Amino acid sequence: MTEPVTTLKGVGPKQAARLEKLGIHTLTDLLFHLPLRYQDRTRVLPVAGLRPGDEAVVEGEIALAEVQSRGRRMLILRLADGTGALNLRFFHFSAAQQHNLVRGVRLRCFGEVRGGRQGLEMVHPEYRVIQDDSAPVEDCLTPVYPTTEGLHQISLRRLTDEALARLEHLPDWLPPGVLDAAGLPDLESALRTVHRPPPDVSVAALLAGRHPAQRRLAFEELVAHHLSLYRLRTRTTARPAPVIRVDGNLLGRLRRSLPFALTGAQDRVIRELERDMARPSPMLRLVQGDVGSGKTLVAVAACLHAVEAGHQAAVMAPTEILAEQHHHNFRALLGPLDIPVAWFSGRQGVRARREALAALADGTARVAVGTHALFQDEVSFEDLALVIVDEQHRFGVHQRMALREKGARDGRLPHQLIMTATPIPRTLAMTAYADLDYSVIDELPPGRTPVKTVAVSDARRVEVVERIHHAIGQGRQAYWVCTLIEESEALQAQAAEDTHALLREALTGVRVGLVHGRMKPREKQAVMAAFKAGELQLLVATTVIEVGVDVPNASLMIIENAERLGLAQLHQLRGRVGRGTAESACVLLYHPPLSDTAQRRLEALRATTDGFEIARIDLELRGPGEVLGTRQTGMMQFRIAEIVRDQDLLDTVKAAATRLMRDHPDHVEPLIRRWLSGAEEYGRVG
Repeated sequence: MTEPVTTLKGVGPKQAARLEKLGIHTLTDLLFHLPLRYQDRTRVLPVAGLRPGDEAVVEGEIALAEVQSRGRRMLILRLADGTGALNLRFFHFSAAQQHNLVRGVRLRCFGEVRGGRQGLEMVHPEYRVIQDDSAPVEDCLTPVYPTTEGLHQISLRRLTDEALARLEHLPDWLPPGVLDAAGLPDLESALRTVHRPPPDVSVAALLAGRHPAQRRLAFEELVAHHLSLYRLRTRTTARPAPVIRVDGNLLGRLRRSLPFALTGAQDRVIRELERDMARPSPMLRLVQGDVGSGKTLVAVAACLHAVEAGHQAAVMAPTEILAEQHHHNFRALLGPLDIPVAWFSGRQGVRARREALAALADGTARVAVGTHALFQDEVSFEDLALVIVDEQHRFGVHQRMALREKGARDGRLPHQLIMTATPIPRTLAMTAYADLDYSVIDELPPGRTPVKTVAVSDARRVEVVERIHHAIGQGRQAYWVCTLIEESEALQAQAAEDTHALLREALTGVRVGLVHGRMKPREKQAVMAAFKAGELQLLVATTVIEVGVDVPNASLMIIENAERLGLAQLHQLRGRVGRGTAESACVLLYHPPLSDTAQRRLEALRATTDGFEIARIDLELRGPGEVLGTRQTGMMQFRIAEIVRDQDLLDTVKAAATRLMRDHPDHVEPLIRRWLSGAEEYGRVG
């Protein structure tokens, strides 16, 4: 049913343009444009049983009809059905309506019941004149569709009726065996039920999206999504990659130079990377670990293997501060091994950039670290075999693909390692990253102390400042994080610069630094270096310090207007403290009153330091597109499925996708096209 909607009766250019705004181009699109909710017009209810807020069909006789002109002119009807009476109020009415709606006329009305000055009422109800008591009511629940300006519910219902009349022409790409295994109905009955539910259907199940008909459609969409990611993976792994199989001499030298041993989790993930890179097809692996779990060392180990095999590696980070931190760490770890590290930033000087470009092109530099500047056209590698992307969900898809293509040589692709410090619940990882192998660093280095978290109203700011004084008096350092750089009365947030001035005044003798995103990189670097060296005792910052900042002596974190930040971001910021052996604390300074969501966020932070539990709650509160930061890419924008609601389907979805590829490969392409229609191009690098 790929016919355009213009084949339907009454759909001309204007109506087609309105439908296009809803993403409806074909009859199939129309059938998969599902109702938001339902109205029950299948029975007439007695007026005496109505309550404010009810949506109901009522039927009765007009006992009173008058036009009132007090203030706003309106037509008032009094409708009586023998059990009681309610008013019908019309602000917009014609002379013909006034002429026809008179005492003694029988009406059937549908609308929302409200409480009025003179009892219950309906404002502008839908109505029709009834000639006799035997007029039939609706035989199914009435759908209410998402719509747009100029496109009425009646039009959408009529068009959907036409599409449903042709439903037998819509192919069902999920074979009976797959549906039986999942315990779900066929496509035709599912669509008929969802668009025109019979009166005996469970309205509660429909409204919750848990009816078998809806789950059948969500299941198919999830299968299509999985298939698209598998196809991306298949296309990538079909191309060759450099086989990296080494003795591990460089990694051994690094291990011997470290003042600590790697954790068991780090060792396990490094072994997984070694196995992947020793294969002749590109590694596609996601490594995630909570704040402070030691992802950097795992990334360094992968780079060392690439370098030992005679290749180059590139590490890309989304922000200047995180990229600078990686550059600093990589130089400190690789410098003693005589491995040159090139630095790329959008703001570096012309001479420094020219030297870095030359070092990469001729192979002098074996590792490159930088921001998105790494994938610009003028950057070329002698032999790029490993691409590491940190916090990859913050990059646009085309940026990540451009960096991958820089390693394309003689038809072969580089290995790809994706890292994130944002813990991702299993349900989300199974869906968003189905094309990647998945590793978790689920162990923190020994000696880390749990961070105690408290939520405090900003009315107690003086006590919080005193707490900073106390921590600094004990030789510790502290952060004060502001959520905005400039004053914003609407958001009631203190500007970082004003806070810096106020805290310098309040904390006499304390050396207070300031860092925010609008400072020049050199200025930021100088402030961060001074803080790390202990020359500054308190750092006032915006959320630019969210990731990549490691100062073990910092034991106190104040986050101002904490209610304005998401859970994952709060958890990342909190991870800047507790990196040494001293007891550490995080103070969530909020401005009351708190919304329910903000309250749940702050309670979750107080209750646990487990990043995966926090990620699970964050997913429930914000949804997958927000958690992954992928709203701009088109990923995770499901039409029907919802990850949290439908997570119990995911194992069955995975099995169904595997079965389709094996037994029904000819169904894969049309299924992807039905649900994604090109959106699979927005998948990750792969």
